[in-house]
Amino acid sequence: MKVAIGTDTSIWFDIDGQGLIPDGDAMRPRPTLVLMHGGPGGDHNTFKPAFEAMTETCQVLYYDHRGQGRSDWSTPDTWTLDQWADDAVSLCETLGIDKPFILGLSFGGFVAQRLASRHPGFASGIILNSTRSDHDRSAMFDMFEQLGGAEARDVALEFWNAPDEATMAKMARRYVKVCGPLYTQNNVNPFAGQRTVRNDDVLTHFNHHEGAALNLLPELAKVNDPVLVMAGDLDPVTPVVDARRMAAAMPQQFVRFESFASSGHGIYRDEPDRYFEVLKSFINEHWSS
Repeated sequence: MKVAIGTDTSIWFDIDGQGLIPDGDAMRPRPTLVLMHGGPGGDHNTFKPAFEAMTETCQVLYYDHRGQGRSDWSTPDTWTLDQWADDAVSLCETLGIDKPFILGLSFGGFVAQRLASRHPGFASGIILNSTRSDHDRSAMFDMFEQLGGAEARDVALEFWNAPDEATMAKMARRYVKVCGPLYTQNNVNPFAGQRTVRNDDVLTHFNHHEGAALNLLPELAKVNDPVLVMAGDLDPVTPVVDARRMAAAMPQQFVRFESFASSGHGIYRDEPDRYFEVLKSFINEHWSS
């Protein structure tokens, strides 16, 4: 399904699970979990079918960011964290979703962090999953070497430090082949397969514009919503040390930090049982109908 938001774009979305359930003589609302996918340039499909596990707890809203997946691709001047965060708010308002839980995976975590600081009080809670807050990639390169040796480090360096968008695009295939299998611990390359509707222009554009100087740490001091940070100890692209730095930048009374010793990037792919147990407990703790 697609819905127009604002005056300039339409967003593709899908919903799984009930928003209202019978409770005696009344209908009781349940929380909505909004999933922000990674990339940039990917789509929502990496969450499926794993997040069907959440429908016993909440309604799940999948969507594709502006410029990505099945949403309108729009124009590069709108491919910004401010716009993506505002789009999520507009989408929820258009669909009548009040006080959602926002889960940002990887790049989606950048959007979720900007939403938390730009729209305080909008969400019931923020879940930052396998993400980071700044452009310091030193720990990333170290982790790729730890998991894949010197070749993986060299390929990651060449890709992420590409001098321009065209060079990064040329290096993408080698990066996917060498570094992709190191993202998870379950022998699945998350870049494999044909399900994703990709727009790699968003990846190269973001990495050479806003992403080149990314630093969300100062604005995280403004966060006043409950936050759950989840990180995999074996995540090469958003290492756990970066997640700890991100968590430390927020007011500590709002933050819950969970690390997963056997997980890489995404976590729910490597340790699904504990992952969904932690996520459900956070939502149940902070939902007020």
